[in-house]
Amino acid sequence: MQVLQVQLEVGPDPAEVGRARRWARSRLEGSGIGDDEPLSETLVLLISELVTNAVVHTGCPAVLRMLFGAGAAEAGTVRVEVADASDCPPRPRRAGGDDTNGRGLELVDGLADRWGWQPEGAGKRIWCEVDRGAPMTGSAVREPLGVVTRHA
Repeated sequence: MQVLQVQLEVGPDPAEVGRARRWARSRLEGSGIGDDEPLSETLVLLISELVTNAVVHTGCPAVLRMLFGAGAAEAGTVRVEVADASDCPPRPRRAGGDDTNGRGLELVDGLADRWGWQPEGAGKRIWCEVDRGAPMTGSAVREPLGVVTRHA
């Protein structure tokens, strides 16, 4: 299977999150995933959360990658990765009702079919995958290294 990978370097500035969303929308459309499709909105939200976490919690530049399997417009999995130079693992939190932050990884857990993280060089890579056309049902099962897999 052929995989198309595109990437964007993101600076350590919160304004970069908007640039990452715009870049992602154009790359999704170029892969055949229309801007009006629910999958596009889900992926852009996931990208926004992962890039925000990297920029806000590490203060380091990051690299955003999207990987599309062959025929991503019709079927397959879209993988999003954000790599940064911080070796601190992601820490999912439970935000209170009035909290204005702390929901990023909770959103990723709820929207992605799978997600996790792994060390990469002196830093880490956080990733998530969305299966095109797969319903979001079932419960999450945690696996080693923070990997989360949804089972129908």
